[in-house]
Amino acid sequence: MFELIIVTHFSAAHQLKMVADKCENLHGHNWKIEVYVAGKSLNDAGVLMDFGEIKQHVSEIMKTLDHKFLNELDFFDDNHPPSSENIASYIANALQAMIKEPEIKVSRVTAWESENASATYIASPGI
Repeated sequence: MFELIIVTHFSAAHQLKMVADKCENLHGHNWKIEVYVAGKSLNDAGVLMDFGEIKQHVSEIMKTLDHKFLNELDFFDDNHPPSSENIASYIANALQAMIKEPEIKVSRVTAWESENASATYIASPGI
């Protein structure tokens, strides 16, 4: 099994209801995002997937989040508020939809909302 990781960042604001009093206020974070892509075998060039392709896809996803009020975006709603957990899930699912190779899967995404707090979405096994 091979796993690649890329790290990126975005800044955005959100409000979370029924979490903690201060989180219910409008506030922002500078998120650090770790994206992991996995697969069983390497291609003819000896790589799982080109880092540049992963970075390009993730950059497109970051454009949908960066400097936005996340609560106003279509993919977040009352059932899926813009928590770090749901942000990680959104990024994983959006990236998986962009990857054309069926044998390559997004294995996990970690969304760091601060230097000491993160949430990780772990995709279903079955690579």
